[in-house]
Amino acid sequence: MKTYLLVPLLAFGLSACVSTSRPAPTAPSQPSTPAVSTPIPATSLKAEQAARQFVRVVRTVEPVAEAVCRERAPSMNCDFNIVVDDRPNQPPNAFQTRDKSGRPVLAFNIPLIATVRNADELAFVMGHEAAHHIRAHLDRQQRNATAGALIFGGLAAITGVGEQAIESAQQVGATVGARGYSKDFELEADELGTIIAHRAGYDPVLGAAFFTKIADPGNRFLGTHPPNAARIDIVRRTAATLN
Repeated sequence: MKTYLLVPLLAFGLSACVSTSRPAPTAPSQPSTPAVSTPIPATSLKAEQAARQFVRVVRTVEPVAEAVCRERAPSMNCDFNIVVDDRPNQPPNAFQTRDKSGRPVLAFNIPLIATVRNADELAFVMGHEAAHHIRAHLDRQQRNATAGALIFGGLAAITGVGEQAIESAQQVGATVGARGYSKDFELEADELGTIIAHRAGYDPVLGAAFFTKIADPGNRFLGTHPPNAARIDIVRRTAATLN
């Protein structure tokens, strides 16, 4: 049985679930009058809807992501733990990480949960983050960072610079190494995320419209994400093979 860490989300959603109805005072011998309801603000209704949508998508997508993980990476821990990042003043974001026991964690912050336009977008993002784990991107990124640090540090040592300069070169090398294939990783996650969202019953092409809401990174040198057009294209091409 899955255990989802949704306490912050429940607080976020249930803030709109508190009843604002109050019975009107009545005389002892008179019939009760109808309760007087205070309208719930639209922002609260939107928060409740976003929270309920998130829970529905989690319950639908997580079992599919776990099944795909077991199919493609049977030796990995496929017991996804889906959590809500409630840190304040954050832009919309989702990310994949692991806890101390090695369990894969998919984290979504409240601004992202509140700003997706539909369940398809949320399901696609969730499938994308799960795909990062299934494709072992954290481990591959770490290996690239280590290789970059060794190469840059070695080159610095050859020049005869001091220890501090070598350490600085290693740090730069780790950054360059980690970013070297990050665009490829994102496209790989988009492709597999498309499959996961589709299997869960969502429309990944409609979900990929999420990219039209975020800033386009273009094709910057050492950028961590590919152009949005490239991401939408791979989603469309992958989805075409699933119909």
